[in-house]
Amino acid sequence: FSPPPPTESEREGREGSGGEMAEGCLFGIGNPLLDISAEVSTDLLAKYNIKANDAILAEESHLPLYEELAGMSNVEYIAGGATQNAIRIAQWMLQVPGATTFMGCVGKDEFGDRMEAESRKDGVNVQYMKDPDTPTGTCGVVITGHDRSLVTDLQAANNYKVEHLKQPENFALVEKARFYYIAGFFMTVSPETIMTIAKHACENNKTFTMNLSAPFLMEVPPFKATLMSAMPYIDVLFGNETEARTFAKTESWDTEDVAEIALRISKLPKENGARSRLVVFTQGTEPTIVAQDGQVQQFPVTPLKAEQIVDTNAAGDAFVGGFLSQHVSGKPLSESVRAGMHSAHIIIQRSGCTFPEKPNFA
Repeated sequence: FSPPPPTESEREGREGSGGEMAEGCLFGIGNPLLDISAEVSTDLLAKYNIKANDAILAEESHLPLYEELAGMSNVEYIAGGATQNAIRIAQWMLQVPGATTFMGCVGKDEFGDRMEAESRKDGVNVQYMKDPDTPTGTCGVVITGHDRSLVTDLQAANNYKVEHLKQPENFALVEKARFYYIAGFFMTVSPETIMTIAKHACENNKTFTMNLSAPFLMEVPPFKATLMSAMPYIDVLFGNETEARTFAKTESWDTEDVAEIALRISKLPKENGARSRLVVFTQGTEPTIVAQDGQVQQFPVTPLKAEQIVDTNAAGDAFVGGFLSQHVSGKPLSESVRAGMHSAHIIIQRSGCTFPEKPNFA
């Protein structure tokens, strides 16, 4: 299977006059969060009623967790948030300054400034909305062995408004881009922003991509409704095996077969008939499933030795970032998957979403 050749408009979007990657080609919007990360004992999971390898929004009972993590000797502070992670990885893989743009809402505070500086240093064109009254959001990353659990206190990230996107200087960045990525977590924040970008992509034959991101986003009816409103516009959908099975369950599909679920999602109605939907589901060390045009492919994963794994935080985001770095460059599907796996391998051998100065993907 090989993807269709790029349209003229897609070629223009990713190439400058000399055939180089165009500035601002990939646009991401989501929840910028400062990760407060520490390796802990499983007792902490029980204390705060957290499941291993889950992602949830913080409730009042979770709020003391952040202070507890911050007080640990092994605590690390890392720029995070699913979409921001994926965009930073794509930017790192592309090695073209300003090839990517990221928006989201932060507070006017040290955490927000620290994240902006880190992402800009990576080459991302960061255009945060800044809320003077609410602190920057944080994500408690609770690491137990090779597992990671995410407990997110959105704070300012929850206050993103579509009006920021529609400011002429910001919407110009939307118009400049040819590819868009939004993690599912943003569905709890601004469905209107998601639909504005989705419709722009569709009307201009650009590529709109999203991620299922977490089971709760499909289990909570208003969030699932937002996903299903966006679905006809989604050209590439990412997720993992747990999210795929949760989606199938909420659709009352009588199957847990990830390949079958990917295939069925790829066939859901689509607004832009010019390109078929591509569904990409990772499964940890099991093969990555890719469905498109009535066909399913499986790409085996080269597993790491247990001692090579530091933590799995941001592994899924890294896969997306690596995949998109090749997808926006017009590379074959197999190369996009290979780049996704490469990026995920790098990330899980390091703490949080951090990476070496230069990629060694060849």
